[in-house]
Amino acid sequence: MATVITHTDLPGIERIATGKVRDVYAVGDDLLIVATDRISAFDCVLPQGIPGKGRVLTQMSLFWFDLLKDLVPNHLIATDVDAYPAHLHQFRDQLEDRSMYVKRCRMEPVECVARGYVSGSGWKDYKRTGGICGIPLPAGLLESSQLPEPIFTPASKAATGHDENISFEEAAATVGQQTAETLRDLTLRIYSRASEHAASRGIILADTKFEFGWHGGELLLGDEVLTPDSSRYWPADEYAAGGPQKSFDKQFVRDYLETLDWDKRPPAPELPQEVVDRTSEKYHEAYFRITGRQL
Repeated sequence: MATVITHTDLPGIERIATGKVRDVYAVGDDLLIVATDRISAFDCVLPQGIPGKGRVLTQMSLFWFDLLKDLVPNHLIATDVDAYPAHLHQFRDQLEDRSMYVKRCRMEPVECVARGYVSGSGWKDYKRTGGICGIPLPAGLLESSQLPEPIFTPASKAATGHDENISFEEAAATVGQQTAETLRDLTLRIYSRASEHAASRGIILADTKFEFGWHGGELLLGDEVLTPDSSRYWPADEYAAGGPQKSFDKQFVRDYLETLDWDKRPPAPELPQEVVDRTSEKYHEAYFRITGRQL
């Protein structure tokens, strides 16, 4: 069984952020992003880690960065620990296969979400308003229905809790009209490319979110890209509109937690080993199904 890393400890390296999954360190003018095996559900980090999860997230992001590099440049500097600054080599056991040495960007303060199907918060929005993020949609769509065409549905970045869906006009008021249009066009182009690849692997990419930032006057794709944590992946051969779909993410964790008498506030409950193992299998299966490679 692979070592599970839920917390990183890099003495002498300044940690500047700790997210639900990632620890971020300052390395000169650049950043070191380490994907741990932490898992969250309902905005709570759970006590146990998921074996191999951080490696899956990192390696899948690297696969997509490479596949998309002709569409959009990204923030990667290096992913091989040997190519990192020498003072980081001593932490190889915590960094190997789960870290990225990247350019520090001025990130745009909106999540760039592309949706090809009605699901999640989009389904709730549609039931309430007949559209998603102010975009009118045909009547009579079912949960998980495919949309007539993919749509850009930005969200505000929340420091804590859930990001909130906003309209394109609200996004433009935040980042400027020209930048908002650029983000929308890039997001939909990337989603189209990624959806085609996923379909060729028997996977539906229902929706996904991207983050973009500026470095040296250039707009770069950053953070994680098209991972099971940032995307809804469904097996195409089991797809049927009219309800939730099986997915390649933390479905087993959410399903288990929903059976408990828990108010969805910290501290989160312990997970049975079976749920941990099944969730790990799903993450690894997602990586294999998308990339054709085994970790």
